[in-house]
Amino acid sequence: MGLITLLPFANVLSKSVSEEWAIVAGKVGVFPRGFQLDTMRFVVTSDQFIHSFLISAFVTVVGTLASILFTAMTAYPLSKRELPGMGVLIVLFIFTMMFSGGIIPNYLLLRELGMLNHLSSLILPALISVFNLLVVKSYFESLPPSLEESAKLDGAKNIGILFRILLPLSGPVLATVGLFYAVYYWNDYFNPMLYINSTSLKPLQLYLQDIVMNADTSTALSMSADDMMNVPAEGIRAATVIASTIPILLVYPFLQRYFIKGVLIGSVKG
Repeated sequence: MGLITLLPFANVLSKSVSEEWAIVAGKVGVFPRGFQLDTMRFVVTSDQFIHSFLISAFVTVVGTLASILFTAMTAYPLSKRELPGMGVLIVLFIFTMMFSGGIIPNYLLLRELGMLNHLSSLILPALISVFNLLVVKSYFESLPPSLEESAKLDGAKNIGILFRILLPLSGPVLATVGLFYAVYYWNDYFNPMLYINSTSLKPLQLYLQDIVMNADTSTALSMSADDMMNVPAEGIRAATVIASTIPILLVYPFLQRYFIKGVLIGSVKG
């Protein structure tokens, strides 16, 4: 079943490196026909692709780091069940998972805040995911209370306990939610479609949507006659999809090792 789910990806990958005659004739399946890299080279060297790639990379890096920071800072006090009113606060957070203001109220809010056509509109509305917040909160609750008690005996404050003790021990959960945030920011195209009208601020996924929907017309203006003869529109679509997918796939191997537990073994003795 896992191999079956890879077939569409393999087909798109094959089209991105196959020659025009094979794509037009419909002879490209799982394996490429007439291997070539001209289409991929044309896509990744496009000025608009490079600019949109940098925009998406900036939003993903800044958004992921900010989301991890604010998620941890919010989850830490919520993990203290003994604090008064904590149950009400948790219910309010969970309420937002089931109900939202909707597209129009969100758009009007961002417009009144002056965030339209600004990269902040791609980061701040998704700064904290309640699902990820609950995951980090549960992880903090599983940590031994002895860690905080010993730190408080040494005079540490709550903010110091969070940044000096809990966060260094929370590598697995932070890597997990960080990956969730990074995938969301990288793949998000709906919010840019609503809030971004400027071409100079168009992220990669919005550029990818334009290519997929209008590859025949959007690329013809930037192609020479020789390019138009050798680079098919279907190949451009496939190459753009692959080029926008590879960066986020490369992140997985570096974070996979953090998904195992047991980092706290031996951290508390006696």
